[in-house]
Amino acid sequence: MKTYELNNGTKVFKYGHPIETGAIVQSKIEKELKEELDILFEKGHAKISIKFLPNDMVYGFGGNLGGINRRGRLYESYCTDEPLHIEDKTKLYSAHNFFIISGKETKGYFIDFPSRIKYDVGYYNENYFNIEIYGEDFYTYIIEGKDAKEVSEKFLEIIGRSYIPPKWAFGYFQSRWGYEDKGKVRKVYETFRKNDIPLEGIFLDLDYMENFKDFTISEERFSGFEDFVEDLKKDGLYLVPIIDAGVKAEEGYHVYEEGIAGDHFCKNEAGDPYEAVVWPGKVHFPDFMKEDTQLWFGSKYKILTDCGIEGFWNDMNEPAIFYEQKALDEAIQYAHEQKDKNLDVFSYFKLKDNFTNLANKDSYYKNFYHEIDGKTVSNDEVHNLYGYYMTKSANLGLSKLLKNKRFLLISRASSIGMHRYGGIWTGDNSSWWSHLEQNIKILPSLNLCGFFNIGGDTGGFGGNCNGELLTRWLQLSIFTPLLRNHSAIGSNNQEPYVFSKEVLKNTRNLIKARYSLIPYIYSEYMKAVNNYTLMFKPLSFEFKGTLVEEVEDQLLLGDQLMLAPVYRSNQRGRYVYFPEDMLEVSFLDRDMATTVRKKGIHYVEYGLEDLKFFIRKNSIIPYVKPSKNVKELDLTDLQLIAYVDDEAFYKLYDDDGKSYDFIEGKSYLTNIKIAKKAEDYKINIDNNNPYIKNINIKIIDSNNNIIHKEI
Repeated sequence: MKTYELNNGTKVFKYGHPIETGAIVQSKIEKELKEELDILFEKGHAKISIKFLPNDMVYGFGGNLGGINRRGRLYESYCTDEPLHIEDKTKLYSAHNFFIISGKETKGYFIDFPSRIKYDVGYYNENYFNIEIYGEDFYTYIIEGKDAKEVSEKFLEIIGRSYIPPKWAFGYFQSRWGYEDKGKVRKVYETFRKNDIPLEGIFLDLDYMENFKDFTISEERFSGFEDFVEDLKKDGLYLVPIIDAGVKAEEGYHVYEEGIAGDHFCKNEAGDPYEAVVWPGKVHFPDFMKEDTQLWFGSKYKILTDCGIEGFWNDMNEPAIFYEQKALDEAIQYAHEQKDKNLDVFSYFKLKDNFTNLANKDSYYKNFYHEIDGKTVSNDEVHNLYGYYMTKSANLGLSKLLKNKRFLLISRASSIGMHRYGGIWTGDNSSWWSHLEQNIKILPSLNLCGFFNIGGDTGGFGGNCNGELLTRWLQLSIFTPLLRNHSAIGSNNQEPYVFSKEVLKNTRNLIKARYSLIPYIYSEYMKAVNNYTLMFKPLSFEFKGTLVEEVEDQLLLGDQLMLAPVYRSNQRGRYVYFPEDMLEVSFLDRDMATTVRKKGIHYVEYGLEDLKFFIRKNSIIPYVKPSKNVKELDLTDLQLIAYVDDEAFYKLYDDDGKSYDFIEGKSYLTNIKIAKKAEDYKINIDNNNPYIKNINIKIIDSNNNIIHKEI
């Protein structure tokens, strides 16, 4: 074992010869440290046991199911394509091996290891947190701090700043697997415009491709693609196509031919390109562990950027595998052998499971190999890096192709470190109320692991969404950086206009509210990323007490807002815990009605026609008039709503939203201070944003008295 320390005091312990994953950006300084974890090495595995105190809470693990407090669950860190997110699933698409144990003492732990780790977070024995690492070569990072908030900020600092999308990526997007041709896409666009619903872009699923082949465009269904893209972009609408990990093995297909010629595909044991089956049939997987393959695959996005595309979503990159030919042959052979037999229950389920369990079998990932620094390594050994490095490949390519222009890039699979190259959506959720509740709880956990450009598929991907569920989901998603309504082929459509006139009106108003709030949401995103702070926080990161620790269906957004969405069917409101006095705002009310809520538990009416949030004392929220897209957002007349007890502050960040010039300090700041002076208010505004001409302020005091000011 070797020991190191990072600049912020994080302790690093190196065991064996770890594969460098790229998760950490800070340099390690060799230093003599006392080992803080009891690690047992046994049969190629490492086991760690941490004793729990009764009141310890566990935060982290990013893209996983469960509560904000992860205690009492089992998790498995091994990226997998899992479309059915039911309660007892232990693994999903991501591998986020950072967690904080917070109680009498608070420490953060990051296990930097690219393969399988199992976590028993007090599940079998509530007094112990047991970890099993499927290898002996890894780093552990131990971060100390006075509380979970400080630990989280130290961790964000050592893994580096998050990816930053263009401002248009904060708009509203519609998506569906099933927009099968150019006519259907245009019809969606035209229907949004006809119904006066803001729309930033449309995500294109597999439908646009020729026979599911990456970097191809169907001439039959999407002829004249470049003109189509540019025609929509003139009206401020972006198309965002999907790219899958598997490359079809087909003679004459240019990506396949180049991949073979350039030795860019993962190998099987014999040294030939590994073959499995996904959407297009038999595929090879690019070896994203090789730098030249990253550059090659990234360069292929040019086929689409040349058509005017500026955003992509990488999918199936766990990598997902439908089956290997050998496994399918064995299943078919067994089925033949069972013909005319009298099958008992065990024989029947074996027959069924041979087919239903074909996809994503663990054994597949031991059958193909990567080249890392001249060495051959099975995918199983670096499995959790595949989605990360596919997205890094795309980022490298798009950065070169689009030069100083920012792009939208999200991925399904990820591990810590990928956050520097793209965002993520939370995968193939379902149109279930429980998944709306889960969406609330996953947001701070993803922020803790470095991911800020995040969002769930609003309305749910699988299953059938009704108008009530879509409306309630939008009341949450209005505040998430990524706002995409996405549904699966075979499910009912869930565009806002397919429901009743009442649902259309309510969802239209909610999406318009999103555009009104983009200056605030963008500002909070950029400040969180640049300052290594959380955008979404559990209440317990700011307040203390047993009750606040148990509240998991309310979140803090930045330092100003508390969110408390309704996530149950047929509810007209909900009980909300206020850890301090706050201002309830009905944002869609004609007069923007406000109510001062005193500390404690209150029932809050929250209708489908409204958007509610709660402003913390001495806080200011900026907003503007809604627009049909980000291109037409007008900051000329900036509106402020301020809840002022004595002095309120807000720093509104802005930049051009397109380039990387902000890295060189080319940004705008509007510093706002409102101080109560006797019966009036003194307002100081330091503004270098040339787009802001007028500022209208609505001030509410602790007695719900309202004063209007204009600057």
